[in-house]
Amino acid sequence: MASEENIPQPIFLDLATESEEPTITEISSVCLQCHEQGTTRLLLTMIPFFKKVMVSSFSCPHCHYSNNSLLNVGRIQDSGIKYTLNVRTPNDLRRMVVRSDYATISIPQVELEVVPGAGTGEVTNVEGVVKKVLNNLQQDQPMRREADPDGAEKIQEFINKLTSILAVREPFTVQLEDPSGNSFIERLKTNGLRDTALEWTHFRRTAEQDEMLGISSSTRETDDQKQKLDQVEEEEEGKEEHEEANDSNAKDQEGKSGMVQSTEEASRSSAENNAEQDNNDEEENLADEVLHFSELCDRCQRPAHTNMKVTGIPHFKEVVIMATVCDYCGNRTSEVKSGGGISPCGRRIVLRLEDPELDMARDVLKSETCDVQIPELELHVGAGILGGKFTTLEGLLVSIKEDMSSNPFFVGDSVEADKKAAIDKIFKGIDQIISGEFKATFIMDDPTGNSYLQNVYAPDPDPCLEITEYERTFQQNEELGLNDIKTEGYENDS
Repeated sequence: MASEENIPQPIFLDLATESEEPTITEISSVCLQCHEQGTTRLLLTMIPFFKKVMVSSFSCPHCHYSNNSLLNVGRIQDSGIKYTLNVRTPNDLRRMVVRSDYATISIPQVELEVVPGAGTGEVTNVEGVVKKVLNNLQQDQPMRREADPDGAEKIQEFINKLTSILAVREPFTVQLEDPSGNSFIERLKTNGLRDTALEWTHFRRTAEQDEMLGISSSTRETDDQKQKLDQVEEEEEGKEEHEEANDSNAKDQEGKSGMVQSTEEASRSSAENNAEQDNNDEEENLADEVLHFSELCDRCQRPAHTNMKVTGIPHFKEVVIMATVCDYCGNRTSEVKSGGGISPCGRRIVLRLEDPELDMARDVLKSETCDVQIPELELHVGAGILGGKFTTLEGLLVSIKEDMSSNPFFVGDSVEADKKAAIDKIFKGIDQIISGEFKATFIMDDPTGNSYLQNVYAPDPDPCLEITEYERTFQQNEELGLNDIKTEGYENDS
């Protein structure tokens, strides 16, 4: 067993982890205000339910100047993201905002645009974004009034506009666009229902945005073109060799007797049968075998062991079950993925919970694209929140409660009273559903059609279970990446 000195220590620590002491790096640096020596503190951490970041804080003991910034040190996402927030109430001003160095924030009503720049990443809220602009403008107003009275008057009018929108006398819009995909605006619908004030869309970056992020799109296109040319040349060479081999074989076979031909046919048939039997044996071995591989633990970032097994669900399809165990921090996670690809239609499953002893024991397969809803509790668990799970209905409800209980935005002393009351109502409702004191409707909506809820009366129909298959919308196909897939005629594309 490895000693404590040889155990690799995690670089990024979760903010919610209390068992590890955060490692803060202190660096002596020059103050930009008084040019004396100050101190910069760096912390590598993980924001819960978000990404890895580096928090930087500078303070000067001479002039008492301080500054802080946030730098995203995770990978650049595959697509950019744009948030549009309609601020209607003072509560919207308290929404958390995570802004990367590449994000642009704008408020069209007052023609405000905060452009990206080095060191502009931060964790704040909507009110903090506006107040930071206000403070920067008000800082030099006395000097502007002496040097340029007309310019100072125009800036004062703009300051008055910003002060007015902070009072939320009229609704206004905040737009956050980040080509790196590493920015975030908090949702306020704690019960999982759709937040009508907040919308977000993913977009494909332009060539200019790729260059800004340090991604050379021209180099990527050149490599793709070169790869296609090499592939075409290999195919042409293969065709020529195949034609020459056919001509040579035809000449050699003219003098062979019928006995030789029959012998070849018999051997070929035997080889095909053996190959088919080997394939069947490989499939059987894959179904019976448990695969093992290593990956990094998502909590402590140390090596962890993962076991993977392919299994079949009766009256449904094959699934892949993966379980990860970390020997260092004890973290255990499990995930289920469909082994059959995306189904032609989406699937909506509605179960009326009437018999708690029977219903809570039903097997449930929830894919990572499946939404879970309980209308009576106004609960909506979006796709991707819990990942893929294969458990019982009671186990899924317990997992939902545990996930919400560990979310720092839902629990703790800093949570608002209204939000805490809504969460407590959901927790109480889940407990009553499990105990059978409260009858409700359990809904699963999966656009990929890869979710399953056990029919305890199978093969007969279940009177409490309703399964509906539906055609996906264009937006759902877009989110799944199906609109860009071309399955016919792709070989003719240049």
